[in-house]
Amino acid sequence: MVTHANEFIFIFTGPDGSGRKTTADAVGLTLGLKKVISYTTRTKRPIEEDGQDYHFVTETDFHKAVENGEFIEQLNIGGYLYGIKGKDIETGVAEGSIYLILNRHGTELIRKLYGERVIRIFVYADRNTIVQRQREDGLTEQEIQSKLVDYDEDINYAPHCEHSVENIGDLGHTVFHVTNVIEEYLDRDLIDKD
Repeated sequence: MVTHANEFIFIFTGPDGSGRKTTADAVGLTLGLKKVISYTTRTKRPIEEDGQDYHFVTETDFHKAVENGEFIEQLNIGGYLYGIKGKDIETGVAEGSIYLILNRHGTELIRKLYGERVIRIFVYADRNTIVQRQREDGLTEQEIQSKLVDYDEDINYAPHCEHSVENIGDLGHTVFHVTNVIEEYLDRDLIDKD
C-alpha cells in the first residue's frame, strides 16, 4: 500500500514546557494541517482556550465517552483524565494531513495503531529553560515540579522518534526547521509500481 500525503499523522511530543504545543500550532497553521485535540477533565489554565488547547470536559462526560468506546487513548495524569477520540483522527485523516500534541505514552499508542503513517517529532529544551517558560506561563512552583517529574523519561524517548529538534529559544528557527521537515513528507510523489 502506498502512503499518500493526506494520510500522514504528525505527532509533536517531548517534555512539558519544551514548546511542543507552540511549535506544533505554528507549523500546523503554516502548512494548513488540521489539529486533533485531546479531551481532559483538568481545569483550564488562564492561557488556554477550550477547543483550541483541549476539549475541557467533566469527569461524567469523560466517563460516558469511555463507556461508549469513543477513546482510542486515555490516560490518568496527576489525577486528571486525558483522551483522544478515534473518530476525530479518522475524520481528520479523511480530510488531509493532521497533527496531534501528545506525551510519549499517547504517542506510542497512536504509533501502534497507525504504524508508519505516524511521524513523531520530538521537541525538547533543557530543564532550566522549561522552568523559566513555565514560570512565565503563570504555573506555581508545585505545578512546575510535578511537570518535571517525567522530564528524564521524556528526554529518553527522543531516539524513538523520526525527528528531534531542540527549541532553544528562537521559536522562528524551530518552526522553520520543523516546517521543512514536514514539507518533505507532504511533497512526496510516491507511485505504486505494482
